[in-house]
Amino acid sequence: MLLLRLLLILVALLLVLFAALYLFAGQRRYVQFAWQTMRFSAVILLLFGVLFVLERYVLSGWRLLF
Repeated sequence: MLLLRLLLILVALLLVLFAALYLFAGQRRYVQFAWQTMRFSAVILLLFGVLFVLERYVLSGWRLLF
């Protein structure tokens, strides 16, 4: 959970930084990089969510069988 919090804090800081850079410089590449950062963080969060569900339900159910 600590890694997820750290990831969310870093993503939030990056998004604020990219928004400020876009407002200051007006270049579209900052918006594109922010969008790529959001997609990457969503994939990582989805992966952690699947692993959490796997650990919580599948492995605990597997332990009941043996």
